[in-house]
Amino acid sequence: MSAATTRSRTPDRLCAEALDLARSAAEEAAAPGVVGEHSGLVSEGDRVVTHYFECKELGYRGWRWAVTVARASRAKVVTLDEVVLLPGSDALLAPEWVPWSERLRPGDMGPGDLLPTDAEDLRLEPGYSGEDEPAADSAVSHEMAELVEAEDAEVTGGTPANLPVAPSRGSIAAVAEELGMRRARVLSRYGLHVAADRWEESFGAKTPMAQAAPASCVTCGFLAPIGGSLGQAFGVCANEFSPADGRVVALTYGCGGHSEAAVMPAPPRPAPPVIDETRVDPFPLRPAPDSGSVTIMADEDSAELGHS
Repeated sequence: MSAATTRSRTPDRLCAEALDLARSAAEEAAAPGVVGEHSGLVSEGDRVVTHYFECKELGYRGWRWAVTVARASRAKVVTLDEVVLLPGSDALLAPEWVPWSERLRPGDMGPGDLLPTDAEDLRLEPGYSGEDEPAADSAVSHEMAELVEAEDAEVTGGTPANLPVAPSRGSIAAVAEELGMRRARVLSRYGLHVAADRWEESFGAKTPMAQAAPASCVTCGFLAPIGGSLGQAFGVCANEFSPADGRVVALTYGCGGHSEAAVMPAPPRPAPPVIDETRVDPFPLRPAPDSGSVTIMADEDSAELGHS
């Protein structure tokens, strides 16, 4: 071990004793009462020492004020080098910064928000393309420029992607617009697979709802088909009582709202009334003379005694 290394690990005596200078520098950088007790010192090199003070600032638990002092060779005057606030081993730190593109989650966008799409987004690919030089028999070729008016075409100076305004006739952009393919970029194969995996995970055959369903969506009358290659495996649910109403669902998905799962029973018809409420039944206020168990005698004196 060299002498220089030994000296660098041993704190300089004058720098180590400059505790008042270090504290006053820390309080000047922070505020009175924020700088706490002296928590130690570290030798940074020859005649360079860093003093550490506890930080009492709210929200900075475990942080320390680091004040570095130094002195020149053969000098007896210690000078201030720098004052910084550094986190300790148990300091409360902010989470690592993450770009907004990685922090964004589904459902975070609100009205008025704009989400820029990366030019190299793997989920997208060019919607249409054209050659720089048109074919010889093209309506916009140089050989047929004199037939522009006859063909009612517009000669473009380059590909439609390089023009500020898409021409209305005689270009690939015009044909693409008429065919409904005017989009500059469309989903790539990777984008299709990512979307399919996401929809399959949310409304697919492995979900608890589909496992308990009486039938799958492929046989449901509420399934609205979609076009394109995704239409072979997905559709849109149109049942307002289904948990997937308005969502893209896999054909293997299912729920209890299947159109053919059960037939609604006919409402029961009430039984005919037992009491005829249209007829009046007379009820006498006094019982009839012959309604009892004893026969009424004409002469009460001739009646036998002891009857009940």
